This record gives sequence, C-alpha cells and structure tokens, in this order.
Amino acid sequence: MATAAAGALGLLWGWLWSERFWMPHNVSWADFEGPGDGYGYPQARHILSVFPLAAGVFSVRLLFERFIAKPCALHVGIQDSGPYPSQQPNAILEKVFMSITKYPDEKRLEGLSKQLDWDVRKIQCWFRHRRNQDKPPTLTKFCESMWRFTFYLCIFCYGVRFLWSSPWFWDTRQCWHSYPRQPLTSGLYYYYVMELAFYWSLMFSQFTDIKRKDFLIMFVHHLATIGLITFSYINNMVRVGTLVMCLHDASDFLLEAAKLANYAKYQRLCDTLFVIFSAVFMVTRLGIYPFWILNTTLFESWEMIGPYPSWWLFNGLLLILQVLHVIWSYLIARIAFKALIRGKVSKDDRSDVESSSEEEDVSTNAKSPCDSSSSNGANRVNGHMGGSYWAEE
Repeated sequence: MATAAAGALGLLWGWLWSERFWMPHNVSWADFEGPGDGYGYPQARHILSVFPLAAGVFSVRLLFERFIAKPCALHVGIQDSGPYPSQQPNAILEKVFMSITKYPDEKRLEGLSKQLDWDVRKIQCWFRHRRNQDKPPTLTKFCESMWRFTFYLCIFCYGVRFLWSSPWFWDTRQCWHSYPRQPLTSGLYYYYVMELAFYWSLMFSQFTDIKRKDFLIMFVHHLATIGLITFSYINNMVRVGTLVMCLHDASDFLLEAAKLANYAKYQRLCDTLFVIFSAVFMVTRLGIYPFWILNTTLFESWEMIGPYPSWWLFNGLLLILQVLHVIWSYLIARIAFKALIRGKVSKDDRSDVESSSEEEDVSTNAKSPCDSSSSNGANRVNGHMGGSYWAEE
C-alpha cells in the first residue's frame, strides 16, 4: 500500500515538473543550471525565500499602521474610537442576534414584538444598532488603506523606473528573444520577489483585516495572482510578467487614495480621485492590457517560440484575468457615472463593501425615533460618503 502511494506521488511529482509541460521543445531544466548573468536563471527554490519576506512585510505593515498611518489619521480628524454608540442590552434579542440571525424577517420580528411587548420598529432599530456595533472604526479602515496606498505607489514607481531602462518595455518582442534562456538581473529579481511577498502577506492578513462581503472573491483573486506570478517566474516569463504587474499597479494606488480622502471627509477630493482611478483603470485594463500585453503573449510569442502546454495555461489565465477586468470595469463605471451625475461617490462595489446592509446605512442618515449617530460616522456608507444620495439609491 505504501509502495503504491509512493509510486503515485512519484508520478504526480514527475508530471508536475515535466519538462514537456513547462518548457518549449528541446529545452530542459538542465539549461537553467548555468550561472547566466546577474542572479542566474529563475529557480523554483527561489520561491521559498518569499515566505519569510512576506512575514517581514506583514511586520512592517503593523509598524507602519501604528506609528505612521494612525498619527496621520488623527491629524486629519479621524477619531480613535468606533463611530457607533453602545446599544441597550437585551438578553433575548442578543441571543437571537448571536445564535439565529442578524437580519430577522417580518415573522420573527412580530414574534419578538409579542414576546417583549416592544414595537416592531423598536426591535428593528435594536438590530440595526447592534449590527453597527460590529462595524470597524474608520481609523482602522484608514490605516489599512494607507498601507496599501503606500506599497502600491512605491512598487509602481519602482516598476516604472526599472522598466524604463528595459528593452522589452519599448519592444515587447524582446520578451521572447532567446526565450527561455534569459538570465535574471538583480532589479528584476527584487521586483518579482517583493510583489510576490506582498500578495502572500495580503493572503495572510485577509483573515485579520476588516471582514468584507467580497472576502471569498478577493481570496480567490489573491490566490490567482500568486499563482500567475509564481508560474511566470518558474518558466522564466518574467519579462512579460513585469509588464503585467506594473500595468496593474498603475490604478491600485489611486483607488486607495480615493478611500483615504473619503475617510478624511474630503468629499470633492475623493470624487475626483475616484473618477481619475476609473479612467486609468479603463485605459489600462480594457485598452493597454489586451492590445499590448495579450498581443505579445498570444501572437508575438506564437510567432517567435510557438505554443507548448504551459504556454496555453499561462495565456488562459491571462484571458480569465481580462474577463475579471471587464466585470470590475462595469461595476466601477456605474459608480463613476453616478459620481459625475449626482456629485457623490456612493460606494466601491469592487473592493470596499463592508459587512453591513443597505438598510442600516440608509437609517444612519434618516431621522427616526431610535437614531443616535456620532459625528465621526454620521454620513459614512460602506467606506464612502453617502448622505441623501445613498438613501435615494
């Protein structure tokens, strides 16, 4: 039994690292054992160095949020406390909230009303305020966004600086010249390792960060990103990989900047940055990506090196990424259009949807017998300013 299992694992391992899958015709792993120049050729074992680096990135993030982001938040007037007041305790409602549902339906509300001799509207208000108590404070969201903004901006500037002097930035056919015998340079190695370490740190920190409705989607996104970066490194598609990474970083820091402006209550700046982000996102993901990146990975590479098994997989993943770009662009376009027409950004459907219902967001901006919102959270809706505009939506 053990021998059969070992044999099966051996076959799986041999298939996983099959040269026929990873490499073009007449290329073997032995071709990557030579010293090359700079850092030699990409090796699968290089990926192992990413994990301690990811832990280091996460540690730097904690220090950054504590000693840089938090003082900046306090400086712009964000309070060091949750925006929602404590709710009147009630053992029966608390048990329903914790054990059964946080969003009771009409039938359950009527039953609780008879049991407690409370008005249905009062019970609805209790559940709404109780849900609001679980919302993260604006300070926490500001610190998270400031960290991501800082990293995305720095890595984008580094990427532009590195690619500006790289020949494949000006002529994408250079991505496939002499492929796969393209030695690493120190700049390219650092670029890849830092991007990969950052996304691994996001993968870990997602379980401790603010819980969002799109948790599973973003988890899959981070996993796919890590897979693409790792895959392109192992089979030495790092030149085109740097183009893909830099292109995606071009818009991410603008989204985080818009969030920071929103949390600081600079509404006009928030709207302006979000519209700029939308324009950059559309241009890079729907224009440059398919006509520049996919053109070289699909057509120029076919012409210069021809297809092979991992080539199909790599391009398949890039095409799936393009489908995600179209979906996200549609969601972002809706928000940007509303911002231009109505003058306010309501929420970020792409990545900043908090674990709160639209009903409770509307209620924080409407007058009712049970309302008691604070000055720091009165007009906040899912991470973006809402006011009467969100109530209308």
